[in-house]
Amino acid sequence: MTELVIASTNPGKIQEIDALLHHLPITLINPKKLGLILEISEENDSYLNNARRKAQAYVERTGCWTLADDTGLEVDVLDGAPGLQSARLAGPGRSDFDRRILLLSLLHSHPRPWLARFRCAMVLAGSAGSIDSAEGICEGEIIPQERGDHGFGYDPIFLLAGVNKTMAELTLEEKNHLSHRARAIQAILPVLKERLGFP
Repeated sequence: MTELVIASTNPGKIQEIDALLHHLPITLINPKKLGLILEISEENDSYLNNARRKAQAYVERTGCWTLADDTGLEVDVLDGAPGLQSARLAGPGRSDFDRRILLLSLLHSHPRPWLARFRCAMVLAGSAGSIDSAEGICEGEIIPQERGDHGFGYDPIFLLAGVNKTMAELTLEEKNHLSHRARAIQAILPVLKERLGFP
């Protein structure tokens, strides 16, 4: 069975990608379970370049097809911040809750609605040097009170446009129909199937 490395140590991301690709005859490899945890320099020039660096680094170490993403939350009144700094907004070693609290404090002086979007760049890399990419975007707004018990990151304060639910109020199945990551996976799926030799 074909192996596909998921270039992430985030269990939430891995769970979502696993659910999105479960219908394919592939074995998803969690690098953490292999004891392979790479420190990838994210130079903050673009989501795509960050995802490409992750994918290529894991391909070089494993020799396997690798899927990587880089994702950020962009808030309009903050000129697109936290953006590429989304996972590091409150500094190293801080929790998702810390990042949500800091984001809400930055938004406090701005009038609502706090329109925002999640943006995800997805990259598939192969050992022969192939690089394919796709993007997924999910529009919504930031709300001041957390809602929901699912998901991770900024999900409890991100209200999806037209749905009236936060990301954290969605089941995994619902999220994998609507989220930025789901849309990026769906966009890259045809080339992934072609590259890995599936009809």
